[in-house]
Amino acid sequence: MNSETIFMKSAGEALREIWRDAQLPDDALERACLHGAAHGFPCSFAVDVAAQSSLAAAALAATEADRVRSPDAQPQTVRIDVQHALAETTGYFTLDGRRPPAWAPISGLYACGESIGRPGFVRVHANFAHHRDGVLRLLGLPEGEHATRAQVAQALRHWSAIDFENRASEAGLVVAALRQAVDWDASEMGKAIAPQPLVHIERTGEAPPCRWPSKSQQQPPLQGLRMLDLTRILAGPVGARTLAAYGADVLMINSPNLPNIEAIAETSRGKRSALLDLQTDSGKAQLHRLLGDAHVFIQGYRPGGMERLGFGVRDVAKARPGIVHASLSAYGREGPWADKRGFDSLVQTVSGINADEARAFGDASPRALPVQALDYCAGFLLAFGIQAALLRQARQARQGGSWHVQVSLARVAQWLRELGRRQVDPLSVPERVDVLAAPWLARYASGFGELRAVRHAAEFSRTAAHWARDSVPPGTDAAAWT
Repeated sequence: MNSETIFMKSAGEALREIWRDAQLPDDALERACLHGAAHGFPCSFAVDVAAQSSLAAAALAATEADRVRSPDAQPQTVRIDVQHALAETTGYFTLDGRRPPAWAPISGLYACGESIGRPGFVRVHANFAHHRDGVLRLLGLPEGEHATRAQVAQALRHWSAIDFENRASEAGLVVAALRQAVDWDASEMGKAIAPQPLVHIERTGEAPPCRWPSKSQQQPPLQGLRMLDLTRILAGPVGARTLAAYGADVLMINSPNLPNIEAIAETSRGKRSALLDLQTDSGKAQLHRLLGDAHVFIQGYRPGGMERLGFGVRDVAKARPGIVHASLSAYGREGPWADKRGFDSLVQTVSGINADEARAFGDASPRALPVQALDYCAGFLLAFGIQAALLRQARQARQGGSWHVQVSLARVAQWLRELGRRQVDPLSVPERVDVLAAPWLARYASGFGELRAVRHAAEFSRTAAHWARDSVPPGTDAAAWT
C-alpha cells in the first residue's frame, strides 16, 4: 500500500460526523465511551472504526429517546467495546451446537474469461435455490443442488466478468463483477452513490407526531414503540433486531412464498414473527390495519417493490400520518442500479473493496473483509436513522411530519472507504471466529433450537440492552399487535 493512502479516522470522529449530520445535540456525544483495542481481524480497511461508531450511534440515539421519555432521570451513558462490536458483526451463531454454513456450495468468487483472453473475477450469490438454478441455467449446466464449484468454474472460463454480470442481471440473478475502486467511482452508479448522505433522513409530509406511550425510568428506551419489520437478509433484520434490544415492540412480517436463510434464527431475537401474503387483498388489508398503530415501518424490498404493492413511502404516510418509513437497499434509490439486487459480499466486489484488500495483502485473488461490515453497519445505521427521525418528531412538535429514512449498502461501502486505510502485515490471517466471539456468546432458547450467539455490544448505564423475546420461526405469531 502506498504511504499516501494510509490514514484513518478514529471511532469518536466517525461517530461525531454521523451524529452531527443527523442534527442531533452535541452534548449527547459526551455520554458515549468507545473503548478497547481490536485484534484478530486483520484488514486494511477500518472495519473496527465502522462497527464501533455505527453501533454507538444507534445506542446513543436510544439514550436520547430515553431522555425525552424519562426527563427526570439521569441521562444514560453508553459503552461500546470495539472487540465486542466486531464480534457482533461476524454474525457467528450455532443451533443445537451446529454452525450452519454461511454459503451455498456454488456461492463465492470465481476467476473467469481465461479462454477468451479477458481475465477477471465474478462473485456469485446462490444461497437461494432459484438464484442458484438461474446461474446454472445461464451457464448451460444442469440445475439442482448437485452442481459443483468445479463445473461453474469451468463454464466461467468462457465468459468475461462484465458480460456475465450483465446477462445475470437481466435474468434477475445476483452476480457481481470485480471492479477497481477507481473504475467504480467513475461509473454512473458510483457517481450516483457519491453525493448521497450516509443516512438520508427527510420529511415527507404534514402530520402531527405519533404519540409515544408512557414508560418508567427502569424500562428500556424504546419500550412500547411499535415497529413493523418487512426485511429479510441481514442488514434490515439487524437494524430491527437492534431496535428490539432497546425495547421496541418489533413485529416481523414474512411472506409465506419466500425462502429464508438460517441466520433468521439469530437476527430474529427480540421479535414476534408473522406471515402475510401481500400479493393478496386480505394480506394487504391486514398490513393496513397494523399500520394504523405503528410508529415505524421498515422495509428492505428493492426500490419500487413496495410501491407496486401499495405500500410506498407516500402510501404508508397516508395510511399512518406521522410514521417513520425506513428503506434499506443495496444501491440506493437513484442511478442505473437502483432496482438491482445486492448483498454485502457483492457490494464489496463491485465497489473495489475486494480488489484493494487483496492488494494490501499481496494476494493474487480478490480478498473479502474479515467481517460482514456492510450488512451490520448498515443495520446499525438504519436503527440510528429511525431513532433520529423519531427524535425530530418528539423534540420539534411544531415540525411533526411523516419521515423517510434511507440507508444503502453501497453508500456504507463508500463510507468505509472514506474512514481510511491502515498498513497490514501481508502474512496475517484472521483468528478463528468462534474464539474471537467466545467472550460475548450467550445461550438463548429459540423456536429453531438452542441458539448460541453474540449478545448485543451496547452497554447502557441504567437499562440493559437485551431481547425480551426468543427468536421464533415465521408464522409463529399472529399478524397483530399485542
